[in-house]
Amino acid sequence: MPPMARARFPRHLPRGLAGAVVLTAPGLAVRVTGAGLTPWLAAVVLGLAVVGAAFILAWAAEVVQLDVSQGLALAALALVAVMPEYAVDFVFTWKAGADPDRYAPLALANMTGSNRLLIGVGWALVVLLSAWKLRRTARRAGYKGPIDATVTLDRSHAVEIGFLGAATLWSLTLPLHRTLTFVDLAVLVGIFAGYVVRISRAPATEPELAGPSLRLAELPTATRRVVTVLMFAYSAGVILYCADAFAGALVATGRELGVSTFLLVQWLAPLASEAPELLVAGMFAWRLATGPALATLISSKVNQWTLLVGTMPLVFAVSAGAAHGLPLDALQRQELFLTAAQSAFAVAVLADRTITPREAGALATLFLTQFVLGGVLPTDLRYLQRLGVGALYLLLAAVLLVGRRRHLTRLVADAFRTPVAELAGEAPDPGHASGHGIMRP
Repeated sequence: MPPMARARFPRHLPRGLAGAVVLTAPGLAVRVTGAGLTPWLAAVVLGLAVVGAAFILAWAAEVVQLDVSQGLALAALALVAVMPEYAVDFVFTWKAGADPDRYAPLALANMTGSNRLLIGVGWALVVLLSAWKLRRTARRAGYKGPIDATVTLDRSHAVEIGFLGAATLWSLTLPLHRTLTFVDLAVLVGIFAGYVVRISRAPATEPELAGPSLRLAELPTATRRVVTVLMFAYSAGVILYCADAFAGALVATGRELGVSTFLLVQWLAPLASEAPELLVAGMFAWRLATGPALATLISSKVNQWTLLVGTMPLVFAVSAGAAHGLPLDALQRQELFLTAAQSAFAVAVLADRTITPREAGALATLFLTQFVLGGVLPTDLRYLQRLGVGALYLLLAAVLLVGRRRHLTRLVADAFRTPVAELAGEAPDPGHASGHGIMRP
């Protein structure tokens, strides 16, 4: 009998995994029965199903690190973590093929919102939470001296930063376009393909697991692999089955409550889809494993800026039955500019592979500033907020890159030329551990 057939399944699911499955059940029931819930309640129930499925996806992708290289596992984790964004964005992009006036303005809303949340909340959360935990632990141990809470990424993560920089450079041209075309598809998907090929050459390393993923890793190899495949299949099925209804419920909620559908799609949908990723990153930060947590979020950003944005023109063209590009109105171009500018600032911060709590605070403050201004300014003046904050991001990025130009040269070389095995084999920087600076006298 082959090894897979002898796989023995665990009698009990880890509680976290069981809870995530339970979270998906009401949404599946609504889809199967066609229960006529009010739009806002349907959006909540279906959104929770997406949250539960995204947790299952994230845990499955973490366990995959036991069988493939860490770099490729991080890319896989990032890819599946953004699957909810793919599903929601592709729903609106597909509908835009038949009704561009109504749905094209929503096509990129979820993507821009999730990208800005990922950096302004996710990256900042990892650094600030871990810095607080580090200082709290040191004070309780009686240490009274200064503490270096800077997060330092391993040299191998220059690959993620470099490819994010390449995608960001192209994304800065998108606000100048009237459409997303097959040229954008070729460039962005090409960047993603180059990224995957590069990191696939990294050697396998022992991953840092916690919670349900750690419990699953303790299973016999054959059992673990079968369970992981089932987790991927179940969670992907839930997301694909519920995404269309979730998107429709958001649109109906906005219409019924008189709330901007664009804002609901841009911020409510990403809160549902990004919540598991942010919570998992927060757990790693709490354990002071900030390097892997931040690297995963950076890889997710690469995925969203390349494969997600790049394939949207293809989805639109297939739906429309013509090779026209996905239309971009003035609002979408402004949102793309702000999102690309934030990405440029984030890449500049990481040009030396470090991020300090002060820099993380700047990411969070700028995000909250543009978010609050977008809510309080009159509609006809909100373009000033997008353009003004975007210009500030670019100015700060330019200042940082000039000051870190020597680091930038090495980063580019490591990202695109230095053999990956050499990057992975470098010893940790002196005075740093688990992605953090040690307490210094």
